[in-house]
Amino acid sequence: MAIFGTTTKKTEKKAKRLVHARQAKPKEGKEHEIIRAPWLSEKALIDTSRGIYTFEIPRTATKADVAGAIKAIYKVDARQVRIVNLPAKRKPMRARRGMGKRSRRRKAYVYLNAGDTIQFA
Repeated sequence: MAIFGTTTKKTEKKAKRLVHARQAKPKEGKEHEIIRAPWLSEKALIDTSRGIYTFEIPRTATKADVAGAIKAIYKVDARQVRIVNLPAKRKPMRARRGMGKRSRRRKAYVYLNAGDTIQFA
């Protein structure tokens, strides 16, 4: 009985399996209420090259709703969906004195499988 054997193990290459996020099929015509607009910022545009797309969503939308709406609108499967709640911020008003309040927002990061892309017009 040897501690270190002389035989080598053969490793097999496994085929990449496509992973899909859980999806909820949205009601007919309600897809564009879930995906309000693409989030256009410098960070979001850089992430598109890595297959991560950012969208503005309503406060009531779930990850499954977002994945189902992406499937219905863009005909691609989402690998993963992450949701971020952005708090309201106080900002100085330009036209008059005082502080104003920017509303709170919500955005979703949608991760696509390798090779899938979304075209924004």
